[in-house]
Amino acid sequence: MIDLFHQVSQECSRITTERYSTSFSSAIRLLHKDMRAPVFNVYGFVRFADEIVDTFHAYDKAALLNELKEETFRAIERGISVNPVLNSFQLTVNEYSIDHALIQSFFHSMELDLNKYNYDRAGYDEYIYGSAEVVGLMCLQIFCEGDRSTYEKLKPYARSLGAAFQKVNFLRDVKADLEGLERVYFPGCDLRNFTAADKASIENEIQKDFENAFNGIVMLPAKARFGVYVAYRYYLSLFRKIRKMKPQHILQDRIRIPDYLKIFIVANAGIRSQLNLL
Repeated sequence: MIDLFHQVSQECSRITTERYSTSFSSAIRLLHKDMRAPVFNVYGFVRFADEIVDTFHAYDKAALLNELKEETFRAIERGISVNPVLNSFQLTVNEYSIDHALIQSFFHSMELDLNKYNYDRAGYDEYIYGSAEVVGLMCLQIFCEGDRSTYEKLKPYARSLGAAFQKVNFLRDVKADLEGLERVYFPGCDLRNFTAADKASIENEIQKDFENAFNGIVMLPAKARFGVYVAYRYYLSLFRKIRKMKPQHILQDRIRIPDYLKIFIVANAGIRSQLNLL
């Protein structure tokens, strides 16, 4: 009956992903069926950790995050957890031999969110690596299915994609981060006096991340390529929408991609795939 528990655990991570991110959920469902549950398991785990530092304001966030960290590594070592999200995560970590250093770096960035509100360039790069690039690397280990040489070859591209996604999130959520959490991630930026030059500088950096990431997407194993490409296109569309906005509008509204455009992206990606353009 332990298989039923594992199945229920993975369902919890899938539901978590679907409730928190419709875009990621729809992209994950376009992966090969063998890869969907493992990626849901990773996303469910990182979502819960992020939720602690972003929304548990009435509780001791540091204590809760530390408990989650201890329970995560205990679950990985034991190969079981009564916490269904951690149980599903440990299944993926152990099956795909996900590097524990990636998980440590992730928790380090979450810990930074507890008490760090402004970043210099080195701190920004460190935060981006732990909060986003390592998630891309965890997923890449799933996509490569034990092929270490392919993983090593694609690591820089996976890091670029994770960085692009996170930086777009920062631009999209800049109002909530500034007003709700008093966080400023972009180094050297005064968001209360956010200029067109500031915005352009950030966008140029993100554009380079997207361009490098695409070079890796076309080299991904076929089982992963289509789903990752759709996620890439979702975020690229969001980024292009942000680029057209004035700095002051970024501080007023949270930008979204409408459902009809998501449908178009999937259809267009399908055509490209059929024409072997991916």
